[in-house]
Amino acid sequence: MDALTDVAVPVDGGLLAATLALPAPARGMVVFAHGSGSSRHSPRNQAVARYLHQGGYGTVLLDLLTEREERLDQATAELRFDIGLLGDRLVATLDWLPTQPDVAGLPVGLFGASTGAAAALVAAARRRDVARAVVSRGGRPDLAANALDSVRAPTLLIVGGEDHRVIELNKQAAALLGSLAQTVIVPGASHLFTEAGALEQVSAHARDWFDRHLQV
Repeated sequence: MDALTDVAVPVDGGLLAATLALPAPARGMVVFAHGSGSSRHSPRNQAVARYLHQGGYGTVLLDLLTEREERLDQATAELRFDIGLLGDRLVATLDWLPTQPDVAGLPVGLFGASTGAAAALVAAARRRDVARAVVSRGGRPDLAANALDSVRAPTLLIVGGEDHRVIELNKQAAALLGSLAQTVIVPGASHLFTEAGALEQVSAHARDWFDRHLQV
């Protein structure tokens, strides 16, 4: 297991707490965007990150809100669905990454869950020269509808087979993404992929996608 480093990403309004893991040598970096009401401590994203580490990928798991904003959101839940704001935070993270030792020059991908998938696609649309691939886990890419026609990164949409409403929303987003998008349905899985073996399938699909598209 590679050492985890607590870091702070500067953004308008403060700092975002983040955890950076960098294997030696690293073949690429993946920035994680969690879903609504979650954080960098999401056990599901951490499990996927560990699987990516085994494949030689560095990861950044970060909180998308500052401490002050998090307190506000816990009371009102108003910021966790602000896709524009969350996308801004991922853009700031993509701009910050090259300033970190041993990271500059590595190809970068994005992994988003739930609303974090929409934020990842917004960031990919705004940083086309940086974001080389996107993976969505149980995501809401439809919430990035206005940005989808600007995305140039190959995008993998992973959805649970029992998550019927989200399957339909992903199909709508895939139609807008066109040939860039590929959809994978994990049979028997629910929205959070808590079923035995479901998250392992997500991890394997994600690493395969990054293997294909994060080549230096």
